[in-house]
Amino acid sequence: MRLLLVEDHVPLADELLAGLNRQGYAVDWLADGRDAVHQGSTEPYDLIILDLGLPGVPGLEVLGQWRAAGLVTPVLILTARDSWAERIEGLKAGADDYLTKPFHPEELFLRIQALLRRSHGQVNQPTLQAAGLHLDEGRQCVVREGADIQLTAAEFRLLRYFMLHPEQILSKSHLAEHLYDGETERDSNVLEVHVNHLRRKLGKSVIETRRGQGYLFGGQAR
Repeated sequence: MRLLLVEDHVPLADELLAGLNRQGYAVDWLADGRDAVHQGSTEPYDLIILDLGLPGVPGLEVLGQWRAAGLVTPVLILTARDSWAERIEGLKAGADDYLTKPFHPEELFLRIQALLRRSHGQVNQPTLQAAGLHLDEGRQCVVREGADIQLTAAEFRLLRYFMLHPEQILSKSHLAEHLYDGETERDSNVLEVHVNHLRRKLGKSVIETRRGQGYLFGGQAR
């Protein structure tokens, strides 16, 4: 999953980038609201973490411009402002969730997981579930019929994306856009290798190749 972090406090941004990378997210970081307005509207992010106190363009104005332009990407607001009025203002502007500084990083990670599940229709699920699999995001492994199946970091990132998009045809280019940040070289051959590794662990039928189109996840794992 590819995230955008818009935060101008460098020490906090560094801490969050390191933590989000450990959680298996590809993250782009911006510190200025002017840059965020453009990049948030043009890059295919799965979720955006947005600070309100930004230079250039304030966070609420950034969010307002995104929503006015039709951007539906989930947005989680970070702010040091702890007033009900400003929380309500952020939600009215189109925020999907709100976290007040200071916060524990684990709370942010859990809120991100919940927002991603909600935005993909798994509203009442405590874990990500699809094709007879349960993804344990804390341990970065998958559970099938009560048994753990270990995953590499790359396999975990790819399987999480597949499980959020079951029964959808996903091209290699689409997967690369959502699994790598803007600075990482994208290699479709590497993706194919990871798909084959997942098939060996989960069963060939779980990921179907659609020639000339991409991959379709959703066959029963076995």
